[in-house]
Amino acid sequence: MGLARRDFVKLAAGACALPLVGPAFAQLAPNPPNIRPPSPAERGAMARLARAFMDKYDVPALSFAIGYAGAIVHQDALGLADRERNEAVTPRHLFRIASVSKMITSVTIFRLIEENRVKLSDRVFGPGAILGTDYGQPPYSAGIDQITLEHLLTHTAGGWSNDNRDPMFTHPRMDHAQLIAWTLANRPLDRPPGQRYAYSNFGYCVVGRIIEKLTGQPYADYVRTEVLGRCGVSDMSIAGNTRDQRQAGEVAYYSQGENPYDMNVRRMDSHGGWIATPADIVQFLMHVDGYARPANILRPRTIQTMTTAPAVSPDYAKGFCVNKSDNWWHNGSLPGTSTIAVRTHGGFCWAAFTNTRRGNSNMDGDLDELNWNMARQVGEWRVA
Repeated sequence: MGLARRDFVKLAAGACALPLVGPAFAQLAPNPPNIRPPSPAERGAMARLARAFMDKYDVPALSFAIGYAGAIVHQDALGLADRERNEAVTPRHLFRIASVSKMITSVTIFRLIEENRVKLSDRVFGPGAILGTDYGQPPYSAGIDQITLEHLLTHTAGGWSNDNRDPMFTHPRMDHAQLIAWTLANRPLDRPPGQRYAYSNFGYCVVGRIIEKLTGQPYADYVRTEVLGRCGVSDMSIAGNTRDQRQAGEVAYYSQGENPYDMNVRRMDSHGGWIATPADIVQFLMHVDGYARPANILRPRTIQTMTTAPAVSPDYAKGFCVNKSDNWWHNGSLPGTSTIAVRTHGGFCWAAFTNTRRGNSNMDGDLDELNWNMARQVGEWRVA
């Protein structure tokens, strides 16, 4: 498809390697006392930092939001949503969020776990498994019938990794069912399940189909009602593939050596297909962050399980990158898109989206650091 495969490989290697820092904080905690929004001078300082980042990476539009204790305490958008139309971006513009979508899919599964409709230890493929033989009859290649839901959520299924053979970027005309059946029949695992972390978009595609199997509803419909709606988010949907298939209020995406409209993004639904505003994702995060305000849509023990990493992948839990400072996050990267969403150890949640990306650069890492630096402009927030 003419995609820069090296960038997908870089994402797989670096999805959880961003330099999020802060004091150790090992348990779910209440929010600290109320905070004030930034002053006009502080907002100006944030905007100057954002502009410098945009200039460095030739970013047409950057949008970000910062939340605390259930409220959006600051949001801003700079640049152009559509260069050809000279359309200024606003905080209400929608962006492809790429792999930030995995957090949403994980939370949805954990709601189903709380309802006792599935367990992390349940097998996925084969007779008696969650998906049974919906995608082909056994015998499968070695290990496939031993893959569990937890293996998919932690990227430890043993194969189908985000490299130049990533199934999600092949056979663009196949639908979900055809692609999964083809992959099971033609792509043996690289190693037995549970032994090693290997970032897998395909694994989260399968998790989306598990959600559909358990609920009897299309993935996006169920997520909007049972997860996003409970977080007060109502305008999110799955992206289209082409420029003409953009939703109302969605930005245009811009190439830096790769075509942002040469992918089956719609098929990426559960691993990378959502469009949202930064404020949407911050509202979502604040309802699963383990803090006292607002009320979370998952139980504390569930959140702790969801954000606890296995020994073989200490930096990746289940849909969330994690570190010893008790920060949780996920970044997203596709042609035309670089995104990040963070839940911090200090009670803040934030997200920042762009409508381009630059391969062979530290754009993802700098986007992460930009958010921390912008938050540091309000000294009273005490962001590490």
